[in-house]
Amino acid sequence: MSTKAPSGVKSFSETSVEKKVYNLVESLKEFMPINNDRNRLGYGLVKYLSGDGDAPEILVKSAKINISGIEYSELAKKLSEGLKTIK
Repeated sequence: MSTKAPSGVKSFSETSVEKKVYNLVESLKEFMPINNDRNRLGYGLVKYLSGDGDAPEILVKSAKINISGIEYSELAKKLSEGLKTIK
């Protein structure tokens, strides 16, 4: 029995909003050790920038991410400051 090759994954361009948001979240990985938590937070922030999601102050708590070495309010502040440069 043989299997097909996996589908290719198309990455976002370096100038896209999505890529910038995910890079912002990835730059804070020292505070969020779980990769899936960072992906979930990045997705929520992209939705926020498109007008559909919650603000970072709400999102860091509702996304149920595990953080270490920082408070939720401090993380939300860092994310808000980073999003200002993306907009």
